[in-house]
Amino acid sequence: MRYLDPKADLTFKKVFGEHPDLVISLLNALLPFDKPEEEVVSVEYLPAEMVPENPLRKNSIVDVRCKDARGRQFIVEMQMVWSQEFKMRVLFNASKAYVRQLGEGQDYELLQPVYSLNLVNEIFEPDMEQYYHYYRLVHSERTDKVIDGLHLIFIELPKFKPHNYSEKKMQVLWLRYLTEITERTRQAPQELLDNPEVKKALTELEESAFTDAELLGYDKFWDIISVERTLIGSVKRRYDEGLRKGLAEGLAEGMQQGEEKERLKIARSMKADGMSVESIARYTGIALEIIEKL
Repeated sequence: MRYLDPKADLTFKKVFGEHPDLVISLLNALLPFDKPEEEVVSVEYLPAEMVPENPLRKNSIVDVRCKDARGRQFIVEMQMVWSQEFKMRVLFNASKAYVRQLGEGQDYELLQPVYSLNLVNEIFEPDMEQYYHYYRLVHSERTDKVIDGLHLIFIELPKFKPHNYSEKKMQVLWLRYLTEITERTRQAPQELLDNPEVKKALTELEESAFTDAELLGYDKFWDIISVERTLIGSVKRRYDEGLRKGLAEGLAEGMQQGEEKERLKIARSMKADGMSVESIARYTGIALEIIEKL
C-alpha cells in the first residue's frame, strides 16, 4: 500500500475539507481550549474563498474554513514554505472573517471568536524550543486580561517530537499523522491505526483513492513547492550578498523585479497545465485579473 503525503494541498483539503468529523477532531486536539465545553461539537463548512464586497479589495483563499453552532469560525491552513509575509496573511484572513460576521445595523455583541490554525512545515522560530505558538490580544502587563476575538495558532511541524508530548493523546496522534506519513510510508504506525479517526484519515491518503488527474495535480503541487523554495532561497542569498557589498537598495529593487518576472513565468506554466486561476493565485500571490490575462 502506498500513501500520499497529508501535507499536500490535494490531500489536506480532501481529509479535513470534506470530513467534518476529522476537522472537528483536529480542531479539538490542536486549539487552546481550556474547558471541555469550549470544544467543537459540529461544524458547517464555509467557502474557502472570501470574496470582498468591494471588487478593488483583495481576495482571500484558505485551505479549510468552517463554523460551529455558536458561530465561532475556524480557519485551517497547511503552509509548506515559510515567509514573514505569511503571518500578515494569517492576520489579514482572520480579521476579514471576524469583521464580516456582522451585517449593517447588527450589534457588536453578536461577534464570535475566529480561530486560525496554521500548520507550518518549516522552522520559523529557531531561537525557541517550543513548537506551539499562540497569539491573542492580551494586556501588556496583565496577561489574564484578554480581548476575546482573534486566536492565531502556529505550529512548527519539524520541531514536534512525539515522545516529549504524551499528555495530549489526540494532539500527538494528529501531529504524528502530519509528520510521519509520507510517500515513503508503506505501513502506518499501529498507534495511528488503532484510533478510528486517524485510521479514517489514513484511508483517505491511499493512492488508490485518487484519480489519475488528481495524482497529476498532486505531483504538480510538489513541483510548485520546489520552485517556491528555490525562488525564496535565491532571493535570500542575493539579498545577503547585496548587504555585504553595500548594494542593498539597488539589489532590493532588482530582486523585486526578478521575483515578479519569475512568478509570472511560473503562473503561465501552471495555467498551461490546466490549474485553476484561484489555485495559481494562491500559490504565486499574483492577482486573479493578471492571471486571467496571461
